[in-house]
Amino acid sequence: MAIVGAFVMPHPPLIIPAVGKGREREIQSTVDACNEVARRIARLAPQTIVISSPHATLYRDYFQISPGQSASGSFAAYGARRAAYQATYDVELVDEVTRRCERAGIAAGTDYERDARLDHGTMIALHFIQRYYQDFKVVRMGLSGFSPAEHYRLGQTIAEAAQALDRRVVWLASGDLSHKLKDDGPYGYVPEGPVFDQRITQDFATGDLVDVLAMDPSLSERAAECGLRSFQMMVGALDGTAVRSELLSYEGPFGVGYGVAAFEPVQVKKNAMADDDEVTDRLAAYLQLRADDLARRKQAEDPFVRLARASLEAYVRDGKRIGVPRDLPAELTNTRAGCFVSLKVDGALRGCIGTIAPTRASLAEEICANAISAGTRDPRFSAVRANELDDLVYDVDVLTAPEPIASADELDPSRYGVIVSARDGRRGLLLPDLDGVDTVEEQLRIAAQKGRIDLDFDDYRLERFEVVRHL
Repeated sequence: MAIVGAFVMPHPPLIIPAVGKGREREIQSTVDACNEVARRIARLAPQTIVISSPHATLYRDYFQISPGQSASGSFAAYGARRAAYQATYDVELVDEVTRRCERAGIAAGTDYERDARLDHGTMIALHFIQRYYQDFKVVRMGLSGFSPAEHYRLGQTIAEAAQALDRRVVWLASGDLSHKLKDDGPYGYVPEGPVFDQRITQDFATGDLVDVLAMDPSLSERAAECGLRSFQMMVGALDGTAVRSELLSYEGPFGVGYGVAAFEPVQVKKNAMADDDEVTDRLAAYLQLRADDLARRKQAEDPFVRLARASLEAYVRDGKRIGVPRDLPAELTNTRAGCFVSLKVDGALRGCIGTIAPTRASLAEEICANAISAGTRDPRFSAVRANELDDLVYDVDVLTAPEPIASADELDPSRYGVIVSARDGRRGLLLPDLDGVDTVEEQLRIAAQKGRIDLDFDDYRLERFEVVRHL
């Protein structure tokens, strides 16, 4: 058995006494649970500990695995330079993982490291583990913008590489839960924060690892969590393995959720039984849930969204622009308006293009043109390929005419979109009611950034608008 244990651990810097200066006692249950994890790891005596951390190097389209022989880091940025840690890397396992990822078509490897120093997610794990156990090497990796399935595949590949090298490996998934649990917390409060935390901790307690994969992306985005993809990678490492799961602690007194959990592998072969815990193909189960959800969404699409889908699919598959269908509602054929078409895959943006004011003879033509542009001309993404079309989820936002406003006091990010315009013609726009954008300050910052406008120095004006969102 290659993966002999798997654990979830949070990473609040103040849990380090030199940083917390006593405040760590306010999360004593978390401290105690992290020590328990370290003691269990010592009893398992792994040769290698794989640490997946949201604060290691992260790319949208690449899994970065730390290269080299070793690395070090400290909490100097938190005023605790003497709280320093070092890790020796398992070079042989890293090389084996990289080779297997290349053969499997997984975009992962040791290239593009931006900062060789250990990140605080990794160091907090080492802080507890090294108190009880020292004779191990480390594989450290960041997360990516890829789908849950791709994070699962990487975890699965790492477990296979460890098996091939006959390594005893423990997986440590570093990650906090929601950052929006309290009004007086550092990130404020949203209702989705405690909902996410309740659901993920229930999954940890019951061992429902399929649900960890199937977590609603909109829920996790609004909850502002940072650990979900780390946990999903860990689930992949437990592929084909029954586990006994235990939630060791959960608390969130500072407005951020801290969960500690343990997963003890008890079988390695699929379709085996162990203590009434049936091993299932978790990836297949997740993919079926995902397919069912996509089918439901498509069935429920209104005429606006169906038109956007038909337009992009015809263009990508056949290189043709469709005409305006005859059976559309009058609202589409007899009115003109600006609109935005957004494309998502597994909750992640895949393209978004729109028009602030109408540029075509009808709203239907506006939607058709903007759907094609969203899929093929968004400079942030490569053009949508034919094999991606079935996975796309569409939003169509129809805009009201923008109205000038005197100040940001007239904005509400849940109701109004905003346009920030500089005197020289630069302009940035942000739609309303976006996941993760909860304050006027955030909305203005992002809109200005899109228009390359400096809110502190540039002369600018504000406009607001409303949208009717079609799903």
